[in-house]
Amino acid sequence: MYDKLTTLCYIERDDNYLMLHRISKKNDISKDKWLGVGGHFEENESPEECMEREIFEETGYSISQDRLNFRALVTFVSEKGDYELMSLFTAKAPDSEPKDCDEGKLEWVKKTDVYKLNLWEGDRIFFKLLEEREDFFSLKLSYNKEDNLIEAVLDGKELDFEAFLRKH
Repeated sequence: MYDKLTTLCYIERDDNYLMLHRISKKNDISKDKWLGVGGHFEENESPEECMEREIFEETGYSISQDRLNFRALVTFVSEKGDYELMSLFTAKAPDSEPKDCDEGKLEWVKKTDVYKLNLWEGDRIFFKLLEEREDFFSLKLSYNKEDNLIEAVLDGKELDFEAFLRKH
């Protein structure tokens, strides 16, 4: 059950996000993609507890739970039978540089340049939402068997994601 519950955090400094290029793990569904830091819940963890632990494990940063901004709940489904419920956070970075991560390469990327990276298509939607909205949102992203985005539902309403991404 816990492998279906995950967290993800975009750590911010100035006008940059700390991005993880997933190049180290074998059989990684996100191999060669760029993501924030995060991972799977462990037994009895809250989203904030999981996020605090994952940030420390992947970056060496000690960011307390009260300094995490819980921004969204993202539901991922796919025609492959995958299901994941992800708690999405942002947080301000400490002044130090992160440690090396065994899951890939950590790199500071300008927020405007993030869209040039190899991202999941749905991630482009929540990056735009993180930029545009201050309020909490719920986003459901559905993928086909070839990992192409086929549906996006924002706060319970179908989103024309192709038009949304074009205009942004």
